[in-house]
Amino acid sequence: MTQTITPYIAVADARAAIQWYARALGATTTHPPVVMSDGRVGHAEVEIGGARVMLSDAHPELGVVAPSDGAAAVTLHLSVDDCDATVDRARSAGGRVDREPGDGPPGRIAT
Repeated sequence: MTQTITPYIAVADARAAIQWYARALGATTTHPPVVMSDGRVGHAEVEIGGARVMLSDAHPELGVVAPSDGAAAVTLHLSVDDCDATVDRARSAGGRVDREPGDGPPGRIAT
């Protein structure tokens, strides 16, 4: 069996996140949202650049919380062929750029 690790993230609005990941990063939905009786998304999956990301709305009663403004427990690293074009696409889709593209030891990076 091949072992992989898959990030599972909680977000403030899973439906909006899925749409944004599609617009900004070319994500495709591989498991449509499972909507709970209270209307929150309990589980969904997208594929971005060949990698699977699982996500849900926040469920604080289960200890599953979304990042707050300016704070997150997890970051996701996406390797792309063209950092500048990807940042432009994310920004055009409403993303916030904290660090503009620049050259660093691993190559061209942005946040």
